[in-house]
Amino acid sequence: MKKILYSVPLICLLLSVAGSISAQTAADTARKENKLVIPPLADILDSALKYSPFLQYRKLEIEAKHANLQMEKNYWTRNLGFQADTRYGTFDNFSSTNNGLSTTVFNATSKQLNYGLGLYMKFPIGDLLNRKSQIKKANTELEQARSMAQAQEEELRQTIIKLYQDVLLKQRLLNIQSLALGNAKVNMDMVDKEFRNGVIPVSEYVRISDITTKVEADYEKAKTDFTTARMILEELAGFPFNPVSK
Repeated sequence: MKKILYSVPLICLLLSVAGSISAQTAADTARKENKLVIPPLADILDSALKYSPFLQYRKLEIEAKHANLQMEKNYWTRNLGFQADTRYGTFDNFSSTNNGLSTTVFNATSKQLNYGLGLYMKFPIGDLLNRKSQIKKANTELEQARSMAQAQEEELRQTIIKLYQDVLLKQRLLNIQSLALGNAKVNMDMVDKEFRNGVIPVSEYVRISDITTKVEADYEKAKTDFTTARMILEELAGFPFNPVSK
């Protein structure tokens, strides 16, 4: 009888140790399944700034504004130029000879090629009055485009930093839920065995089962939140992170 009494605590201790080991193993497995190697923040920022379509648009806009400024500076050259023309056909040529006593007029018709080349220069009053204002306007638009691009870059940096920290937080929360789920499943297995052996009543079994179900639901929610945050950060970074290690 004494051997049996001594054996009962020993069995309980062994079951407790086995349950603890199983819970730890399950938690470690869950953490490994949810482990994701997230690149350094600096690498994500560099990639996002390089491949962001918003920043690419702003850079193209700056180039367009710069080209417009150069056009305004060179606008005056539109009033200078060369003009040339050629004509081929039948022409009437007139000439006269004066010998002091009489004047003789000659008229000849011939086919020939005539050409002309000249330089022209014109300065419209409107261009002269508005030139300075037009250049100032183009320069202002260029500075506006540069300021907008800088603001867009700063906004993207802030967004990436917030999302990066959010992903790290959700990863930690997921690991916590993984540990809780592992413990809950081990506890549920023990309760199930005790219920089958008639050690605990139905009400206690139902209560533990509800707790386990809630822990599992919290784990799935944490997993979804982490996956969503990770995918958004990957989208902005422009490349996928390392896959989940198995």
